Amino acid sequence: MKSVTIQISDFEFNQLGLNKSTFSFSELIEKITKQSLEKSIQLANKYGLSKMTMEEIDNEIKAYRNAKNNS
Repeated sequence: MKSVTIQISDFEFNQLGLNKSTFSFSELIEKITKQSLEKSIQLANKYGLSKMTMEEIDNEIKAYRNAKNNS
């Protein structure tokens, strides 16, 4: 097994909800993923995107791709 040492600020440590200084890589990934998902949900709610249907999301993606391909 290999060890990796990282340094993060106290703010980032607290923001990730870490409560110990030694943990597995998979635990770190899980914490980061959970925080990212929570932030995504928060932003979706803030901007009203959480109310979009799958059809509306698909249409937005298609429109973006078409605009990108035509520029």
